[in-house]
Amino acid sequence: MTAPEDVSRAAEPITPDAAREIPRTLLTQSWLDLSFVHWAADPGDVAPLLPAGTEPDTHDGVSHVGLVAFRMHRVGWLGLPGIPYLGSFPETNVRLYSVDRHGRRGVVFRSLEAARLLPATIGRSVFRMPYTWARMSIDHDGDTVAYRTARRWPGPRGARSTMAVRVGEPIEDPTPLEHFLTARWGMHNTFFGRSVYLPNHHPRWPLHRAELLSCEDELIEAAGLPAPVGPPVSVLYSPGVPVRFGRPLRPGGLPTP
Repeated sequence: MTAPEDVSRAAEPITPDAAREIPRTLLTQSWLDLSFVHWAADPGDVAPLLPAGTEPDTHDGVSHVGLVAFRMHRVGWLGLPGIPYLGSFPETNVRLYSVDRHGRRGVVFRSLEAARLLPATIGRSVFRMPYTWARMSIDHDGDTVAYRTARRWPGPRGARSTMAVRVGEPIEDPTPLEHFLTARWGMHNTFFGRSVYLPNHHPRWPLHRAELLSCEDELIEAAGLPAPVGPPVSVLYSPGVPVRFGRPLRPGGLPTP
């Protein structure tokens, strides 16, 4: 793998607790029944897919692509109560890992499948997020959780992902890689031509070991990345956390108007 210029010396520490306070809450939601499945990725494949002003964030010189499936629960605005129906739905995202010139670590979403048309449409049109509308389900059978998604709109129509994990024991002391892949306290995105950073805040992740029982995925390639080769380097499960998002910041550090 060929890595881009190393920016790790300027990057903020990886911490299991939120890296910054959020004085004003923009958005609330809960992420529940999450499975994190990650493969190693070449930073050279990742770099062209990131917003301006960011570079691949690497762990031991390796970047990663994540397939993260979960249940979004009760999205709410400005401290108002979350919406029970339109704000609750299955979601699956393909994500990459980024760091900006101020050292802020984040994620970059290449696609976000959502089972509700209205949130997907608002996410695409208002927030310029790569949301898609999909037919989705999450099923529990004992210690096994199965996720299914088939894209409806926009294309590539019919892009699918199915996976099942077996949930194992709680993790008392996550490894540095496990912290790196889960303790991400913001999101990098491009909003009307400007790169912005959206900070988040939530309790420390309750993580479990997990076994990937099956995975057939077309979303990673649909997101512009090479298909993963070999088994994942990390498979984790979490029952979930409540989340708050703060006001977006530009890479220059100034709040957006």
